[in-house]
Amino acid sequence: MDIQTFGVEMWMNEFENHCRYNLAETCVASITLGELIDMAGMDNSVMGDLRAMRMGYGAIEGSERLRRAVAGLYEQQTADNVLTTHGTIGANALVHQTLVSRGDHVIAVVPTYQQHYSIPASLEAEVELLHLRPEDGFLPDLEALRAMLRPETRLIAINNPNNPTGALMGREMLAEIADIAKGSGAWVLCDEVYRGTDQSGDGYTTSICDLYDRGISTAGMSKAYSLAGLRVGWVVGPRELLDRIMVHRDYNTISVGGLDELFSAMALENRDKILTRAHQITRGNLEILADWVAGEPLIDWVKPQSGTTALLKYDLPIPSRDFCTRLLDEEGVLFTPGSVMDMEGWLRIGFANATDDLRAGLARVSAFLAREQTAQTATSRTG
Repeated sequence: MDIQTFGVEMWMNEFENHCRYNLAETCVASITLGELIDMAGMDNSVMGDLRAMRMGYGAIEGSERLRRAVAGLYEQQTADNVLTTHGTIGANALVHQTLVSRGDHVIAVVPTYQQHYSIPASLEAEVELLHLRPEDGFLPDLEALRAMLRPETRLIAINNPNNPTGALMGREMLAEIADIAKGSGAWVLCDEVYRGTDQSGDGYTTSICDLYDRGISTAGMSKAYSLAGLRVGWVVGPRELLDRIMVHRDYNTISVGGLDELFSAMALENRDKILTRAHQITRGNLEILADWVAGEPLIDWVKPQSGTTALLKYDLPIPSRDFCTRLLDEEGVLFTPGSVMDMEGWLRIGFANATDDLRAGLARVSAFLAREQTAQTATSRTG
């Protein structure tokens, strides 16, 4: 199998441990296990559970406790509709590997997490990209989607809330996508790893699995729940699909770690406390970022409606990778270049880290932009 290099992950692998201010991070600032235990009100009593745990494989499909907790995140799902995975990245990979074969027609939005077009391409599917445009608020053009659909369309891959734009599709738009997919009996895979971070209400928008009998929702503990280190994700969808996914899962997962599932279940059972913290960070920090963008003449954007990231359009004649490497070298601030997401001319910023770090990092970006603007003005005058 030949697969394209994973641009975002390669960038993070190369640079994320060499910065002072990591504004490329996409998770809501992580919590410690101690903080999780406190939120769950368990004090040291959790040690009883841990001491009693046998370190075998555990429940192969995922613990009943965790699958019930996950099902509680959705309107119409039960534990039988949930399969645990090694992170959302594992969930997405398993869905693609199960559903997509050589010659299948797959539609994927761009920008999105690269899995959703590179994995089907590696399986020799015909991948057609639906480009999200800033003038549409980075929401999909549904007439364009309808025109792309073919009788042989196997899968439509979407991402809601969207990474990297923070665009959010509401129930009505998702229902229309489901209606379009019905035209060819296509599956709709919706990567919902940022679900829970909406800028209003309880943070949750509708899931595709609750709207369409061929809707598949994937998510995990990393983003809204601040527990990426647990490496727990899930697929939610029809039972017969999960049975097929299990065939592939047996080759690369067997089971998710019992300790990881225990702490994930504790977190989801106390998600109100975790999400209250997450919303304080994401909603407060986004307003800080919005004020900063308003004061920077070289920066433009479409303000996110959800998620933990935003795309910034910059007005400088510098490739995005050069912008980011120079920013890191000169100011210690890490962004993600748009070039690794097929969005040259843009930058991705993560705004859900510690508020003090966001403020300090943005101040350093302002200093960098001011120097660049001065240099460009001097160049234009001498030119």
